[in-house]
Order: sequence, then structure tokens, then C-alpha cells
Amino acid sequence: MVEKKSYGQFCPVAVAAEVLTERWMPLIIRELLCGSVRFNDLQRGVPRMSPALLSARLKRLQAAGIVEHRSGGEYHLTTAGRELFPVIEQMGLWAQRWLRHDLTAAANLDPNLLMWDIRRNVRNPVGEGERRYVTEFHLSGAPEGRRAYWLVFEPGLVDLCTIDPGFDVDLYVETSLPALTRVWLGHVSIDQAIRDEQLTFDGSRRDVAAFRSWFALSLFARAGREPAGRETRPAAG
Repeated sequence: MVEKKSYGQFCPVAVAAEVLTERWMPLIIRELLCGSVRFNDLQRGVPRMSPALLSARLKRLQAAGIVEHRSGGEYHLTTAGRELFPVIEQMGLWAQRWLRHDLTAAANLDPNLLMWDIRRNVRNPVGEGERRYVTEFHLSGAPEGRRAYWLVFEPGLVDLCTIDPGFDVDLYVETSLPALTRVWLGHVSIDQAIRDEQLTFDGSRRDVAAFRSWFALSLFARAGREPAGRETRPAAG
């Protein structure tokens, strides 16, 4: 007999936790809030989750009335799901303040996820009728085979490539996986990373200057710029 996963309490926190704190659930909701609607895009946001488990969790969210599966194969948050935005946001902001060291621990660094997050937050600098624009990132110290990424900007489209697309590159960005993660999270400013030579560029002066205009930081970066929280301990004696 399968044990029902219930706290057996009428407390609203307990009932909400039965759905929302199941493993991977907050991350799937995060992905949906960030704009992913297709299964493959959701999978890219939770790369260590098996497709079978992702499918099962989505069905659980549908049953709870948090997600709806529309024609065309897209998943969308319902009104109930969209109301979870401040919950997910506060979880991320809290971690930025109180668990900051853990965020950039070696075991949590993932170049594929980092570049996917960057790709969906960038501001497309290419307008209608303008030519394609390509930026190549090289992440030193990342696992072999996951060190080079290309962002390809075209009118109305931003594509992330893990294999050289064969286009002329306008701007080369040289950094390391930890350094770019810290910049993305707001722990280190772009200017500071440049001064410390943790972020270097190869391109025209105009393209290097434009980097700041299209490279957008994490949703939680504003908390990353604030001092990290520290527990105040009572004085001995």
C-alpha cells in the first residue's frame, strides 16, 4: 500500500507544503515563472532531473490546479500558480542573504544552467532589419565539453548554442565559471570583475561597451549586491 504523502494537519502551511515542497517542485515553478512553457525548455532549466520525473511532477502540479497543459504542448501557470511568484522570489532573495556561500559552492556550479539563465534574461540588441550578432563565451575551469557557448542574436530571437554555429563572432567573453556565476548573481559587479581581470573581452570598443546594455543579471541579483546576512550571537557571560 502506497503511503499518502500528507502531514495530516489542517494548517495551511502543511497543506501547501504537501505540494510545493516536494523535490523539484519549486524549481519547476521557478522555470514556469521565468517564461519556460515547453517541456524541452523546462528540462534545460532543471538539467539534473529526469524527463520521466519532470513529466510526473508536471502532472502533480496540474492536479493541484497550479499548471495547465494547453494545446500545442505548452505548460502555463494558472492564476493560482502565478500567485506563487512572491513565494519563489522570497526564497531566492533569502538564500542570497543567508546562504550566499552555498550558492557558488563547486558542487552547485553548472555552466549549462548558467548560460541558459543568461540567455533568457538578455536584452536582444538586434532590431528588425539589423544583422545577426554573435557573442562567444569561454568559461575556463568548466568541465571539458562545456566551456564554450555562443549567444546568437537575430531580430526577435536569441539562441544559445553549445556547438560552434559557424557564424562570425562579434564579441568574445573570457571568464571562469565561478566568476561569471558571481557576476550573474550580483555578488560582484561587472565593473569590479573587469578591474580584477575576471572578465575580459575581445571585440570592437563599441561591442565591448554594449555588453552592459544587453547582459541582464539574475532576478535575485539585487539581494546579491547587499551585504550578506550574519547571525548575531549573544556575548558570552
